Amino acid sequence: MRDKPKLDLGLTAYDELFKDDKEIKEGKLPKIYDIPIELIDDFPDHPFKVRMDEDMDQLVESIKERGLITPITLRPKEDGRYEIVSGHRRKKACEIAGLSVLKADVREMSRDEAIILMVESNLQRSVILPSEKAYSYKMRLEALKRQGKRTDLTSNPLGGKLGETAEYIGESSGDSATQVRRFIRLTELIPDLLDLVDEGAIALRPAVELSYLTCDEQEMVYNQILACDCTPSHAQAIRLRKFSEDGRLTDAVVESIMQEEKPNQKEKIHLPYVQLRKYIPESVSYDDTRDYIMQALEFYQKYRTKVPAQNNIQRESR
Repeated sequence: MRDKPKLDLGLTAYDELFKDDKEIKEGKLPKIYDIPIELIDDFPDHPFKVRMDEDMDQLVESIKERGLITPITLRPKEDGRYEIVSGHRRKKACEIAGLSVLKADVREMSRDEAIILMVESNLQRSVILPSEKAYSYKMRLEALKRQGKRTDLTSNPLGGKLGETAEYIGESSGDSATQVRRFIRLTELIPDLLDLVDEGAIALRPAVELSYLTCDEQEMVYNQILACDCTPSHAQAIRLRKFSEDGRLTDAVVESIMQEEKPNQKEKIHLPYVQLRKYIPESVSYDDTRDYIMQALEFYQKYRTKVPAQNNIQRESR
């Protein structure tokens, strides 16, 4: 016979009646340990990159001055070592700052629980590359699937049941179900093409179409990108996929499609997204970056034309 589940009536447990305030408080707060940095390993296949940028420099200086304020989260391993669940950037900054021991919140958790927590904590970053979203969404989807959750990315939950759908996976980062599906498709791209997506040279939707090509066909496309110094538009990517599905995509076909004149790519300038991000407010999303840059350039142009006019007025009034 099954035991009945215990009901939480909001009452104080019997053993807690005999605890003092300090004991109760310590029991509810995570226990922080000092762990030698040499015993800490990175999370396997961690999808988020640790970038050596201005933010990292500031974090290193902060740690040198005040130490590690926010402990990292670790998971104990069977060999006596520890695995980072949250805090790869902090660990790297501590290494640069010369720390040998890190403050850590050590938690017992399964591999899949660790994956879900790792993804959720890292999606709070201000800058997330498409490749990082792609692999983190995929890792979380697979973890939820192993836990027996519903992971149908083609439909929404029915009958009021809470399903682990694309909406649920993307809700922590504000992405729609459609966007989640698109990002996961990026994991099918060869590394060279995925790098171009991270750099902003290839937009998300054409990248998704290219992900349906075989690896050899993607290599053909990448080589043509280098040869003609241009990337496929969404319409061209759709055509490339269609030729691939029909078994008729050859080097000649790729060259013919890619060398078509695209008005929106005349004299196009490619700027790495990571370099641009430090000049863009956190409230501006990746998809809105282009509009923000155009508005900033328009504002700057008005400023340039306004300053000479003011200087002329000042000269004439002298």
